[in-house]
Amino acid sequence: MRDGFVVWFTGLPASGKTTLAKALEAELRRRGVEPVQRLDGDIVRQDLTRDLGFSKEDRDENIRRVSFVASLLAKNGVAVLCAFVSPYREARRKARLRCPNFVEVYCRASLSALIERDPKGLYKKALAGEITNFTGIDDPYEEPEAPEVICDTDRETVEESLEKVLQYLEDRGLIPETAATRNALRVTDSASSSSSPSSRVTLHASPILPHGGTLVDLVVAGKEREALVREAAGLPVIELDPYYSREFYCLATGIYSPLSGFMGEREYRSVVESMRLPDGTVWSLPIVLPVEPRTAEPLRPGGAAALVDGAGKLLGVLEGIEIYERDPTWEAEHVFGTASPEHPGVARLMAEPRTLIGGRLRAVDLPDPGFPEVSRTPREVREEIARRGWGTVAAFQTRNPLHRAHEYLLRCALEVCDGLLLSPLVGETKLGDLPAEVRLRTYRALLDNYFPRDRVLIAAFPANMRYAGPREAIFHALCRKNFGATHFIVGRDHAGVGDFYGPYDAQEIFDRFSPGELGVVPLKFRPAFWCKRCGGMATEKSCPHPESERIALSGTKLREMLSRGEVPPPEITRPEVAQILIEAMGEGR
Repeated sequence: MRDGFVVWFTGLPASGKTTLAKALEAELRRRGVEPVQRLDGDIVRQDLTRDLGFSKEDRDENIRRVSFVASLLAKNGVAVLCAFVSPYREARRKARLRCPNFVEVYCRASLSALIERDPKGLYKKALAGEITNFTGIDDPYEEPEAPEVICDTDRETVEESLEKVLQYLEDRGLIPETAATRNALRVTDSASSSSSPSSRVTLHASPILPHGGTLVDLVVAGKEREALVREAAGLPVIELDPYYSREFYCLATGIYSPLSGFMGEREYRSVVESMRLPDGTVWSLPIVLPVEPRTAEPLRPGGAAALVDGAGKLLGVLEGIEIYERDPTWEAEHVFGTASPEHPGVARLMAEPRTLIGGRLRAVDLPDPGFPEVSRTPREVREEIARRGWGTVAAFQTRNPLHRAHEYLLRCALEVCDGLLLSPLVGETKLGDLPAEVRLRTYRALLDNYFPRDRVLIAAFPANMRYAGPREAIFHALCRKNFGATHFIVGRDHAGVGDFYGPYDAQEIFDRFSPGELGVVPLKFRPAFWCKRCGGMATEKSCPHPESERIALSGTKLREMLSRGEVPPPEITRPEVAQILIEAMGEGR
């Protein structure tokens, strides 16, 4: 007889554990998965645990008895669904060891949302002192460290949370796979003014799942937003400078999916050391929030803080705060491959405070990303990709004007993909890089004159440049996957600076990961040039002629020509692009 499995739903009271377990039970029966047995607190306390109270010892004994029953059922082929607060990690760990095919589902929700939801009025009684030892108020809840599935039940519909659980059970081979759950992408639309998660619209979009399976959306609305604004008024404040306001924007809109906030210490160390989140998901760069010690002083672990911009405008709240210290040299050597202060990413890192603040993020307003003509959220880009009917999409990251070699790579990508996502980085770059507004003018001139408009989509990438070479290439690819790209163009020295990385390190790092865990296909190109003998653009892979027949200029020589007002040959740069750059350099003199 084949073993069954145990799906263990844990979370604070009123977080939706039983509701989700009931939905899963109904769906499994609909699919013909039998037998199924649901166990939750109201069921087992009638007979199995009637003699137990709510001390830590009794809570642990409650979970021990339940997990014993669940293990017996699962070993006899039953699909067992357990819905319990189960606040202590050690008790859940023992349940995992006892039960075959154990799947932990964390029903996560903010305390303010739970207090507002509170179907039995228990939180109000606990806050009034009428109930003691109530989990989440005066008794601890120890969050799962590496659950198989996280459902943000205060932001997702029951159907969206159920989709996550079903997807995981299918991937593990515990239930039959269906085409619907394999091919559907669900994106939560938070633009609705309603505060009810069930009113949010589920859309089908884009040919590829976001990284981690779900597009994160941390913006709250309606009554939930009103409650969060009231809560923020009494919290300590962390002011975000423009650099970290952009990080906030990327987290809140899902560009950094599957991240749901600034990293805690466990996530941070795992990413720095292994380029993976604690659950094994590939993620190559730490996303952290450094603060001065005086800012951290009023914060308390597990508490919350209001996040504001430089003008004092409330952006959101950081919950479940964790305070820890970074080792800049250790981080630099792992992330950048060097601790040299000549590296711009290292220089920024060394200048930042060592104290880091982690926590879950909820946004009430988004910072202005700038460049409204090209600023689109991942959800908006995915909707546009779906509208255009593209099945494959190649993304191109750039922080420089596009010359003919870039143009050649884009055309090659369009030969193999339905559409092109031109994704210029508009966040912070190093001194000497051209301003984003100038670069955007050159992109528009190129696209308007030399590319089919119905096959190219431009969407700004508001993140900051790290110059982390190979690691940043992976990061850029995963972020563009969240925008809906199925392919990602990786050229020579992607995200590099100076001589810190080999010319093809950024391409080779993709070989360290399986295609399935990245989920986006790298398109690796060698440097392109104009060959006089071939009469067109080529690379060393396709052109047999010597270097004497090739026309190519280094970026330094190209800038020197432009600064003198000289128009480069058309084999190097389109005249429309060159003219914009000459004018911009003239204005800067």
